[in-house]
Amino acid sequence: MNEADLREMSPGERRQLAHALAAVDYPHPMLGMYVARGRRLGTLVSIVACAALAAWIVVLVLTLHRSFHTHHWKGAWVGFDFILLLAFAATGWAFWRGRQIVIACLIVTGTLLCCDAWFDIVLDAGTSDVWLSVASALVIELPLAFLMFNAARRLIRLSALLAVSESADGGDPDDTAGRRRDRLPPLWKIPLFGVRPTDRDPASR
Repeated sequence: MNEADLREMSPGERRQLAHALAAVDYPHPMLGMYVARGRRLGTLVSIVACAALAAWIVVLVLTLHRSFHTHHWKGAWVGFDFILLLAFAATGWAFWRGRQIVIACLIVTGTLLCCDAWFDIVLDAGTSDVWLSVASALVIELPLAFLMFNAARRLIRLSALLAVSESADGGDPDDTAGRRRDRLPPLWKIPLFGVRPTDRDPASR
């Protein structure tokens, strides 16, 4: 079977062929069990972490003082900015090399930027520097974080698109209607790879 044969097939037939080839390449019967076990463990850990963190937040609200003197203020901020620098460098390297890890780098760097904006504003509240921190957050940190989260979302969707062999439709310029019909659902509706779709899940259908 060559490229001409593939182009003669319909988009649906190419997807069925891709799924069949994937099943041949990855026939491991325990894959579904491993994925299901990982999902249950991840759900349990997330629930326990949320409960513990909620309790800890209540403790902090009731016990923390409004002000606190620290001896490592410079080290904390210099260290944080150094970690942010490493995150930016790793993101740039991953983009330059075209590596999948760029998705994780984008999410980590965007999260650090949000933390930077939050602590700048909160710690400067009540001082004359608070407006500079607000302006920095609105003009620099938060827009950059939004761009990084959006880039990560688009790359994840693109990876999902390729994983389900949707990219095979790109060879048919006349199949615009088919591409619209088979467009991926929103990211939060796409099931994990290795999880079998169910009849109750319209996104899977």
